Amino acid sequence: MKDSTRWGIAHIFSSYNNTIIHITDITGTETVTIASGGQVVKAHRLESSPTAAMAAAKKVADICRDKGINALQVRIRAPGGHNGSSNPGPGAQAAIRALSRKGLKIGFIEDVTPTPHGGCRKKGGRRGRRV
Repeated sequence: MKDSTRWGIAHIFSSYNNTIIHITDITGTETVTIASGGQVVKAHRLESSPTAAMAAAKKVADICRDKGINALQVRIRAPGGHNGSSNPGPGAQAAIRALSRKGLKIGFIEDVTPTPHGGCRKKGGRRGRRV
């Protein structure tokens, strides 16, 4: 009996302003579908919410099922870099949970947040950010 699992990669970019879910084929070059929190809610302040991420994930999962993909490897990315936040926004976990609930098999979950090594000076001045 042949295993009929077709894999794809879910690239989830989750910041404190939005959540973007981008599904590609297993090579990562061909886009299958893409959705964001801003596409499924009306108010800008709700784009990053877990509810918006779940709605975007459901939208993406339905299209994946139609195109024959039934298993995903997940890559979570936060803004990162030398000025961005290193931890993902509130929508990342909700998106993964929604994809799983829609019947897609989840393979490995990896963090692909860009990390600075040296490079430019961080913003905030000599004494850091004073709150």
